[in-house]
Amino acid sequence: MQDEPIQQTGPTVKAGSPGEARGLLHRLFDANFLDYTSYVIRDRAIPDVDDGLKPVQRRILQTLFNMDDGRFHKVANVVGETMKLHPHGDQSIYDALVNLANRGFLIERQGNFGNIFTGDQASAPRYIECRLTPLARETLFDKDITEFAESYDGRMQEPLRLPAKIPLLLMMGAEGIAVGMATRIMPHNFCELLQAQIACLLDQDFELYPDFPRGGIVDASEYDHGNGRLRCRVRLTQPDDKTIVITELPYNITTQALIESVEKAARSGKIRIASINDYTAEQVEVEIKLPRGVRADETIDALYAFTDCEMSISPSLVVIKDALPCQMPVEEVLRRNTALLKQNLKAELELEQGRLREKWHARRLEQIFLEERIYKKIEDCGSAKEMTASVLEALQPFAGDLQRPVTEADVNRLLEISIRRISRYDLWQQEKELLDLESRIAETERNLADLTGYTIRFVQDLLARYGEAFPRRSELCSFDGVSVRAVAQANLTVSYHRESGFLGYRIKAETGSSEMELPASEYDRLLLIFKDGLYKVLPIPDKLFVGQDLLWMGLVQPDLVFNLLYRNGADGLVYAKRFTTPRFILNREYHLFEPHKRASILFLQTGVENLRVRVSLVPSARARSNTQDLNLGEFLIKNAAAIGKRISTRQVRRVTLLESTSSPEADAAPTLPGLSAPNLNQDG
Repeated sequence: MQDEPIQQTGPTVKAGSPGEARGLLHRLFDANFLDYTSYVIRDRAIPDVDDGLKPVQRRILQTLFNMDDGRFHKVANVVGETMKLHPHGDQSIYDALVNLANRGFLIERQGNFGNIFTGDQASAPRYIECRLTPLARETLFDKDITEFAESYDGRMQEPLRLPAKIPLLLMMGAEGIAVGMATRIMPHNFCELLQAQIACLLDQDFELYPDFPRGGIVDASEYDHGNGRLRCRVRLTQPDDKTIVITELPYNITTQALIESVEKAARSGKIRIASINDYTAEQVEVEIKLPRGVRADETIDALYAFTDCEMSISPSLVVIKDALPCQMPVEEVLRRNTALLKQNLKAELELEQGRLREKWHARRLEQIFLEERIYKKIEDCGSAKEMTASVLEALQPFAGDLQRPVTEADVNRLLEISIRRISRYDLWQQEKELLDLESRIAETERNLADLTGYTIRFVQDLLARYGEAFPRRSELCSFDGVSVRAVAQANLTVSYHRESGFLGYRIKAETGSSEMELPASEYDRLLLIFKDGLYKVLPIPDKLFVGQDLLWMGLVQPDLVFNLLYRNGADGLVYAKRFTTPRFILNREYHLFEPHKRASILFLQTGVENLRVRVSLVPSARARSNTQDLNLGEFLIKNAAAIGKRISTRQVRRVTLLESTSSPEADAAPTLPGLSAPNLNQDG
């Protein structure tokens, strides 16, 4: 019997054929991959926007709450109990618990939980202990308004999310890498978040910026509501000219990683240090000693440029919102958390109101039952049913004084009152309890009527009791970026050996001599100008053949002024022009004038204002003078490709440099070395 074809998007194949097997395999892979992707995104890597927790963190906190008796618990026991809720290994639970404890908000530590400054690891779980902080007990748990679901094996119940009354997501921050997406949420200051919630409840504007537990200095000018860019720097001091001490670190950097970056920069010659020592314990203290000839104020910019003393961070606020991943701004997250806080407080107030009314109802029933001696009416009853009916009938006249109709359950509680309680009944105490319950019910009703005001008072109370424990650690300020080229040390010497035609920082070591030398750093760009007017810009080479016609070399400086006299190849006349460093693309050749076999440069000088030269002309019998003095400072600065101004209609024999003066601006500006005029004089 022939097999039926399978419906698929590709070519029709028959069951049992290789094409069908491949199609089934692809469908199986797609389905499993989508399941895996969804699981990693929702249940492992990305936190929930409402309680700010990943599933493993939520399970750890719920386990600690279930175990909570006010005393410390061994972390090993906590990890074991959490495994009843978490379907993965103990190491992932332990790592998440240590990380959560080191945030300092929800878990109180006892023992060695590592050091966030140095990167030292925590002790084994059997040696350290933990418990919930008072803040966590007060703001994270309420079983009456928490939705629970079965754990992975169906034996226990775990919360789908905790009814957090603080903006936990923004307070702690989070990082995670899922399939096709990642999240990097910055931690914020506890007090500032609560103050922003109050502003949100009052419909006022607010701004939020990160605050890191390691301190440091933060430029949040490009924070872009949690999805932009941050620049972080260490905080350092200068006890003296030869010492730099780092006292605070950027986000997520340890002293060990920082020291490695400094030593790497020193090995590559980007900075010079004598020694670096880590004295960090409870506070960060990394001491950098500088060698002779190096000052602290000169080294700080290099530390920012070449080491992890300055870092750039790109936050991305990706969260799970309504069971789907999405990107949100910090202000929207806080507004959602504040609305959820208001909703949770309303639910708690309604539950509390119901409990208080039920308690008042029970107390009032008891008062009527005893004061009106209704219990005596059951003395002649022969059965429980008759007793219940008798009590219900006796309570009918008092129905208007109660919160709700009397039920059989109410009667059963009344009938369970012992003779001892009846004999010791205190009328005054009962009235006092009823008045207290009525006062609490009225207060609950007032809070429900003014829910916004009640929420503000709740937040203010948290702020007053816990705010001092969480001061801002990072300083917010705006600072300019450090140019790597500006602070790089000129640790290379570029040499040119005309005889061989080679140029680079290894030439002198190989040849033993050089015609031109130029100090430079690896970040500089080298401008070369040749006799025929050709020029190009290239990175600092180790060894490069450029030929024997190199006329001038110098480092690229944007506003450097060039004074040039050249012989035009077409008419043989000399032209003069001034221009600044031309635009360029690395390693591409350009020309200062029209290429010609007879064209050449007669004079070239840089960085001098009011430059005066003497031009010697070919003698002529009818000419009064055979020389001409020029002040090149009177020439306008034009484009490097401009033809320039013709000096004379006569042929030029040579150009000689006369005395010149530099302008104050030229003296103040950094002048880069290059080949000067005396070597360029030529006979025509």
